[in-house]
Amino acid sequence: MAVAVEMPKLGNTVEECLIARWLKQEGQAVSAGETVVEIETDKTSFEVAASVDGTLLATFFEQGELVPVFTPLFVIGNPGESAEALRPHTNGSSSAVAASGPQPVSAPVAADDALPHSTAPLSPRAHRFADEHNFHPRAVSGSGPGGRVLEADLRALYHASPSNLDAPETPISSVREKIARRLRESLSSTAQYTLHSSADARGLLRLRARIKASPAVPDININDLVTFCTVRALLEVPDLNVLFVDGKIHPGRGIHIGFACDTPRGLLVPVVRNAQTLTVAALATRMKELSEQAVQNKISADDLSGATFTISNLGGLGIESFTPLLNPPQVAILGVNAIQLKAVRREDKVEFIDSIGLSLTLDHQIIDGAPGARFLNVVRDKIEKVEQICTI
Repeated sequence: MAVAVEMPKLGNTVEECLIARWLKQEGQAVSAGETVVEIETDKTSFEVAASVDGTLLATFFEQGELVPVFTPLFVIGNPGESAEALRPHTNGSSSAVAASGPQPVSAPVAADDALPHSTAPLSPRAHRFADEHNFHPRAVSGSGPGGRVLEADLRALYHASPSNLDAPETPISSVREKIARRLRESLSSTAQYTLHSSADARGLLRLRARIKASPAVPDININDLVTFCTVRALLEVPDLNVLFVDGKIHPGRGIHIGFACDTPRGLLVPVVRNAQTLTVAALATRMKELSEQAVQNKISADDLSGATFTISNLGGLGIESFTPLLNPPQVAILGVNAIQLKAVRREDKVEFIDSIGLSLTLDHQIIDGAPGARFLNVVRDKIEKVEQICTI
């Protein structure tokens, strides 16, 4: 019996997802658990797998289309079975499937013939491709339902244009595209500046050594300790735990800490919600859970959104100083650098101490230099008193 596989509900805030790439084609055999299609939210991409063994009888959407959650995506069954009874019905929206065949793409358009917009409706990915390549042909006949222009249509036309025939193409992943888009938006919508400081890290190293020596204590690393100290600092200086949306400042309802996580698919930012309610051990445990889910591509879309402050740690890679970029609508992000020896003067004597670098990027629209510097001083004070404020 034919079985339909629906667009999954990936989080409370996700109502539709975009078809990124079909990995299987109609007529191919699939096994239960085998990935059939990759889908995207506004944060990242996910895989939709076959629910049963069988043959892929039908796929209902083209690459680049937005599909509401719980809508049938494809059908698996026995060869020769009909999938038409399971085909989703059109509802008049741009996301719905229309039973129309592909239409030819128009002839190549020279760059001189470009106009500010295309006369055919564009999919979200086609919009992004057009903007990123500054390619707005006079008219394009799309191959999507109802003549909708897909990214593949624009890409083919772009590379067939005389001015682009010899241009090399290096495709990037959908997650890489999202990262690039967010970074451009970050720089264009904010007034970013970065303050650099450092803190005495000897207490961090002593506490970390005691944790490693005690098998009864959960694994808590330097990044966990710095994150806990930052949460304590935000409780004292809540002006940085805000969102700037549509010209208005919205105080964070709780401290929701995002942390940069390197994954095989690119940078993701999992979010620990209400971090102010967690002990350092509970915070460390939650961060490790989310990191593992992100690396394994099993993280929920809800766990990648809603941060009010972000921390990015490159210290483990030996970076001594860097400029982290804001993740709007947040107004601040803390970069954590490597621990290294630093010369300091104490009572007319110079001594070398272990010091951890801190780089705080702020949105000057909301946070001026002096308040930003005061917050960074609070973070430094918390780090230097970590042995007192962290109960292990």
